[in-house]
Amino acid sequence: MISFAAFEGVWQIQREIADALSGPGRFTGRAQISLMGPGALRYAEEGRLTLAQGTSFTAARQYHWTEEPEEGGVAVHFADGRFFHRFSLGAQAEAAHFCDPDQYDVTYDFADWPRWQARWRVTGPRKDYVMTSRYARA
Repeated sequence: MISFAAFEGVWQIQREIADALSGPGRFTGRAQISLMGPGALRYAEEGRLTLAQGTSFTAARQYHWTEEPEEGGVAVHFADGRFFHRFSLGAQAEAAHFCDPDQYDVTYDFADWPRWQARWRVTGPRKDYVMTSRYARA
């Protein structure tokens, strides 16, 4: 099992987006995962997002991760404090988030640590894509 503290540091991100409605996209950037306080990490990513039509721009996002030792996992919150999802720190983990009317399902794969990935399947009336993010130490 991976320790919560093992995520601290800088990670390179390669993200592929397979969008059934608008075509493929990609994101290349970095995530800085840093200590916010005891049992709390800040996940902040920034990079270049390129859409299927060729449009390219800087994209960034932040989350707050809270260690949940009793469950052996991590609670993920949006930067504004709203709950997003939780995942375990085993070799693989799955989680879901419903944001009416869209469904977000994620599979984390830590089997090749310290390389890891998150695969999101997003569906809804105007959404139908799979987004795979691969992480490696920078």
